[in-house]
Amino acid sequence: MPNGHKCDKIVFTNQNFLVFSMTATAHALIGASIAVKVANPILGIPLAIFSHFIADLIPHWDAGTNHRQKSMTRLRLEATIDVLLGFILVFLIFRNLTNPVYLFAMVFAAQLPDWLEAPSFMFGIKIPPFTWLDWLGHKIQSRAQLPWGLVTQIVIVATLVLLATINITRIDGFLASLFDLFKV
Repeated sequence: MPNGHKCDKIVFTNQNFLVFSMTATAHALIGASIAVKVANPILGIPLAIFSHFIADLIPHWDAGTNHRQKSMTRLRLEATIDVLLGFILVFLIFRNLTNPVYLFAMVFAAQLPDWLEAPSFMFGIKIPPFTWLDWLGHKIQSRAQLPWGLVTQIVIVATLVLLATINITRIDGFLASLFDLFKV
């Protein structure tokens, strides 16, 4: 791997995709979903950090496709695009649902383990705690081949976003009006 990175849990699918982490976009959306439902930062921030590890346990696919054939510059560019996409989606979906400072603090918290792993993996800085999180991140991943690894990630994240953003009272009112239509 680039910069002498070693990992004994790398899995290649039959399509030659490397699967090593849930996307930063997914972690951002999960953190934002938690921010909407947990207003107290004393509870929310640790929960967002913990969600990162739980999400990485779920079988998923990552965009680190053919990373051995990519330059470190390309990997960094793809990671940057992933992070920016997450920020943009969070802003578009959640901007009016909670305090924006808290919202992005929760996004950062949900991505924090990857941010702390990046110096080791992306920049070759091989000192703790970066190496510890790099090692842990590779140990807890639950890998899945395409398309199912991407499908599981989309379904789980979309479900969390819907649960966070949907107004239950509106749904209750809508269902009640549907039942009223069918009264005899």
